[in-house]
Amino acid sequence: MLNTNSITKTIENDQLDCENIESIIETTGEADGTTVEAPFWRTEKSKGRNKSKAPGKNGIDLGERGIFDKRNNLNDLTGREWTFFLNSVLIQAYPPTIRDGKSFDLRKIHPSPKPPQLMRDIISFFTKGDQWILDPFVGVGGSLIGGSICETPRHGVGIDLNGVYLDAYQQACVAENLPIESTIQGDSLEVLASNNELLNREFSMIITDPPYADMMKKKKTGQKMKFYGKSDPSPYTDDQRDLGNLEYNDFLIRFRDIMQLAVNRLAVGKYAVVFCKDLQPKPGSPNILHADIINTLSTIPGLVYRGVKIWYDQANDLFPFGYPYAYVMHQMHQYILIFRKET
Repeated sequence: MLNTNSITKTIENDQLDCENIESIIETTGEADGTTVEAPFWRTEKSKGRNKSKAPGKNGIDLGERGIFDKRNNLNDLTGREWTFFLNSVLIQAYPPTIRDGKSFDLRKIHPSPKPPQLMRDIISFFTKGDQWILDPFVGVGGSLIGGSICETPRHGVGIDLNGVYLDAYQQACVAENLPIESTIQGDSLEVLASNNELLNREFSMIITDPPYADMMKKKKTGQKMKFYGKSDPSPYTDDQRDLGNLEYNDFLIRFRDIMQLAVNRLAVGKYAVVFCKDLQPKPGSPNILHADIINTLSTIPGLVYRGVKIWYDQANDLFPFGYPYAYVMHQMHQYILIFRKET
């Protein structure tokens, strides 16, 4: 084994002090007598981060925000803001309200509305101001509101089966003095296959939080049961076209069909972002929904999976599920799956 007792590492100003470390550390493997060299980053002095603050020929100094590169065709962020977003784990308590207003009372008819400020932050990374987003499962409009409250607002079109949800979105916009973006009531599969004039454009982003198969049709066994003592299901609609009323495999097939139609309206080089949450595993059914969605959507021609962000939803409370008998996963996070239309 490698003897590291004599190796001292000190970190200062992003530099690795290697003065007392031999350029190459060798040892003899106990098993077969082979020579092992330490990785170069353990032995060589780091060049550190680029400390230069000069904007360069393509840079625009935006003060505390950092340097904006004029070649940035994706968003309006500086390099500093871009870097912050790349963190694969998002730990932030987003309020359910809009601009700290009270319109959540209108939007709470939806079982799982997304925080508008979370949607704003994601939309701000994947679009520029005044561009258009598409949400095939818009619900009470978290994505559309998120676009509206961006520093430079985005426009959007949202589709949903439930007209009550769309009415709640519009009422929330009136209450918050926000523009009402375009919405279409109907089945996303049918609407996206139509010639609806609201869809006659090229979108710069797809962002959506679909129903997770028939999860909401099942009796509550977790936090809702603990808090309220009720296990009543809370389906989105009774419509058989609703993805929230489909079995797991049927959901994946129909969701893919809907997303393919949506991707057809997405500009090349732009992104599709999908929220999802795994279901509880069962014997014979691991229910790793995020992986199944990735594999399913990756069969759409031209659409390539590019990575994931994990959102730790701090609105959830922790309970000792399964105690004292068996381990039961308490899922405190959601997956934010990111795809890019390459061709």
